[in-house]
Amino acid sequence: MAAYQICVRCESRWPVSYQARQWCPSCRGLLLSPVDTHVAVPPDRRNFRWVVRTPQGSSAERTASRPPQPTATPAYDEIPRWGLLDRPRPHDEEPTRAETLAGLAPTLLVGAAAVFGLAAVAELSRYVLLLVNRTRLIDPIVLALSDSAVWATQIVGPLVALAAAVASGLRLIEVRRRVFAERGTSDPRSPGSVLFGVVVPGINLALPGVFLTEIAYDRPRLLRAVRIWWVLIVSNAVLFVFVLFWRQRDSLQARADAVLLTAVVAALAAVVALATLYVLRLCDGADLQGRPLQQRRFTTATGPVYAPIAEIVPASAVREDEHRIPAVTS
Repeated sequence: MAAYQICVRCESRWPVSYQARQWCPSCRGLLLSPVDTHVAVPPDRRNFRWVVRTPQGSSAERTASRPPQPTATPAYDEIPRWGLLDRPRPHDEEPTRAETLAGLAPTLLVGAAAVFGLAAVAELSRYVLLLVNRTRLIDPIVLALSDSAVWATQIVGPLVALAAAVASGLRLIEVRRRVFAERGTSDPRSPGSVLFGVVVPGINLALPGVFLTEIAYDRPRLLRAVRIWWVLIVSNAVLFVFVLFWRQRDSLQARADAVLLTAVVAALAAVVALATLYVLRLCDGADLQGRPLQQRRFTTATGPVYAPIAEIVPASAVREDEHRIPAVTS
């Protein structure tokens, strides 16, 4: 949580995702301008004030020993200490591990899409080598490079996908908390149940769609994206199971077809990762690249076009019309 806004009423801190807010989602209090913990802000642009504190352990003793002087000029025995003497709370200033990992969700999803894209390219290269090997031998170096690419992507891909799933689940918890706070309620589901439904295989084919639908039912664009994402992730899982059963066949043609099907599964997994990133971006009101969405409205024109300004006519044509004599017919 590098940038946040503080509510002047309930003192809650709200992270700034892509656009600053004006009112607190919890108590509808006024939010101060965003504060970035990584950027030094000049004194004239700060949204806090300096406070003064008397020296500790001396105010009560000096007040009791010193006689009252109602007309005397106020004086200090020591130089007043101007500054931010309020001790900051570490758990409010520094982000937690969950918040840090949730902020890495877009990066991990892009990384998962890249790894699965490379896996698709590696499987397609293997399939091309199988086709070429029918008529001539393959160079051992080329074959070793192909094997290394396939094995590397098969090992790294699931690990990156698992990390992206955990980060996306933590990001979904934050999004649900913010959305329900804006509605004036709290999230009815516990963070553990949301994370469990996102990470556990099999269950993550149904529950994440339910979690997203609960916060997107009043936003048509987000709801449509959630449904498309739901279809993609279920299709990818079904195709993955189909490839596992297909690999049990012993014929050479079946094994070659399994290589091609594996490339399709990897490519679809990359699409699912990008679709997941797009859904998370829409939850924050941004596009796939993280830019704020621009709302556009189109209206249908009905009736003829009305021109409030008369057509411009040259002065020479006006003079000719004035001096023109109408013809008289008998």
